[in-house]
Parts: sequence; structure tokens; C-alpha cells
Amino acid sequence: MNLFRHRPLALPALALLIVVTGCSSADDNAAVTVPEPDGKATKLCRNLEEALPAKVDGLSRDDPEPRSALTAGWGSSPAIILRCGVVRPPRMTDPKVATGADPDAVGGEVNGVGWLMEKRDDGSSRFTTSSRLAYVEVTVPSGRDTSGALVDLAAAIKKTVPVGIAD
Repeated sequence: MNLFRHRPLALPALALLIVVTGCSSADDNAAVTVPEPDGKATKLCRNLEEALPAKVDGLSRDDPEPRSALTAGWGSSPAIILRCGVVRPPRMTDPKVATGADPDAVGGEVNGVGWLMEKRDDGSSRFTTSSRLAYVEVTVPSGRDTSGALVDLAAAIKKTVPVGIAD
């Protein structure tokens, strides 16, 4: 049975609903998953949130939804997104990364902060701090200067998230 045969307005109404839903938004902020770290990491992340710069790679701060002291953003569509208190990424302990045998992940350091860099399928790069008491993840959209973002965030991370092993 054709559900739309006796409802000539159903298709136009459905099309309008899809268009309106796709175009409407309370704001242009990205939505992110808020991490759920333990109490110690949460405290470090709250300290980091207070020390974060107003601009990263020339972009003004524009935090994602839902608002949280564990997340921050700069720019929009797509934004540079920081999440603090994430779980350790599996690749962080993968021997292929340590030996340089993984083409999509590599370790490195920027201004005294160690990072695991992972290329993502959408062309963005995800960086996760290493050797810190809380894992801080920064996602940089495709086409943006990744080093600029990491340089701008390094001082705040060094000041608030001490060197150590998170778990």
C-alpha cells in the first residue's frame, strides 16, 4: 500500500520539515561528547579550563554544546575542539606508533607537551596529550594549521596538567 497516495500534502510537508530541521539551530556551536573523568582528572581539567587562551590559531573561543568545564572550542563550522579527561586512546600504547609503522598515528612534542597525533577519516587531526595526569584531546579540522593550535594550547596545559601517567 502506498502511504502517500491518499495524502497529497504529506510529501511537501515532509520535505519542508527536513529543510527546516536541517537549517534551524539555536547557534552554530558544535556538539561534543563531554568526557567523564575521575575526580582527580576533573579537578585538573577545571584548572585547565580557567587557563585556556581566548584565541587559538587566530580563532576566538566559542565553546561547544553542551557547555562544560571539560570542553572548549575555537572558531566554528568546524571548530577546533578541546576535551579534557578523555580515556587513553588505544593507539597510545600501540607498538606500531612507537616504531613509526602506523601511517595514521605518530607521537611528538610541541613546546614541552607530548602528543599522540591521529589522522581521521574526515581529514581532521586528533591530538591527545601523553605523559600528563589527565588526557587532553584536541581535534583540529582539515585545512587548519595543527601546529598553531598546539603551540597556543601548550602553556595552559603545562601550567595546569602535571607530567605523569594518567592511568
